[in-house]
Amino acid sequence: MYTPKNRQSWGTVTVESFRERLRLRLPRQVFEGKQKYLALGLADTKINRKIAEAKAHEIESDIVLERFDYTLDKYRPTHLKPLTIKDSQSALNLGALWDKYMEFKKPIASPSTIGNQYAGFTRAIALLPSHNLKDSIMIRDWIVANKPPNAAKRLIVQLNACCKWGMKSGLITENPFLDMASEIKLPKNQRGEDNEISPFNREERDLIIEAFGKHPHYRYYTAYVQFCFFTGCRPSEAIGLQWKHIDFDNSVVKFRQAVVFGEGYQPTVKDGLKTQEKRDFPINNQLREILIAHKSEGAKPNDFVFSAKEGGFIRVNNFANVAWRKVLESCGIEYRKPYQTRHSFITLCLDAHIEVKDIAKWVGNSPEIIYRHYAAHLRSLIVPEL
Repeated sequence: MYTPKNRQSWGTVTVESFRERLRLRLPRQVFEGKQKYLALGLADTKINRKIAEAKAHEIESDIVLERFDYTLDKYRPTHLKPLTIKDSQSALNLGALWDKYMEFKKPIASPSTIGNQYAGFTRAIALLPSHNLKDSIMIRDWIVANKPPNAAKRLIVQLNACCKWGMKSGLITENPFLDMASEIKLPKNQRGEDNEISPFNREERDLIIEAFGKHPHYRYYTAYVQFCFFTGCRPSEAIGLQWKHIDFDNSVVKFRQAVVFGEGYQPTVKDGLKTQEKRDFPINNQLREILIAHKSEGAKPNDFVFSAKEGGFIRVNNFANVAWRKVLESCGIEYRKPYQTRHSFITLCLDAHIEVKDIAKWVGNSPEIIYRHYAAHLRSLIVPEL
């Protein structure tokens, strides 16, 4: 079993034999505690183990250099990469139907949806024990047995949508996954990023900022971290900022676009924000000092305010799993996603008795959302009787 000599805090890539075939066990830290494997399609022989160890070295290097491909397509053996299936309509199976569904979706779905969400479903479908639509019950049972409830339900929802489209397109005659997703009940605690609220307190926030400022490798990101903590913006909004959006004369940050990561984890600048077309955020003295100190003398209006150390866009997942994780470990602070900077800002504003409608305007939420999601974090926050 391959293990590098210098074990890093993010873990190691390990070569394993599973059913006499080689696979790589990837570090849980890279996938937020989830265990992922990469099948190599190689028999467990001495020569093939050398090949597998070389692939493990490549992946570890990419993690350290913050260029890791979270889709894993970069590391997948060529003979295992998905192929375009050319079945006739009469013999169309689930894999082929899904491929056609994706071709239909590409022109109408956003790059981030195709690259992040649908790419994951494509990989999951490739691993199903059968692609025969007549085996829908067995496929459902396998998904439920091998995936967490949330992931299982989302995958079956997509299979239902795919088959529904296939029927409308005349490719299949019935939808074998109809109503299956409704049978899966989710635990109450399985929620999305905007709802996963575990804010840092003021002392933790200041300690994290200080630690970034002193870190020999990651001090470069100090201004980015400060900006996220002191504006409550989404990471995608901070990464999408250009200097032309920083209006020092009128003391306003103009959020107008966001950076999303699409197919192959490639960045795309998208006009508009998650819940609105645009948003203005007031620049106070604290934020002004941060931005002025961060701006280089030669900065041009179209230059992006925050970039990766090696150039290009900050890749949120890489940043979260390498720089952010290591700095929090150095502080002795429990790991929480960088998105918690947003929740921390909102919670601290509530603690300072700022009106909810003003906070909502600053962060691009509705007052109702803030009352609903943050009331449990402040005893003094009570929904008024209207």
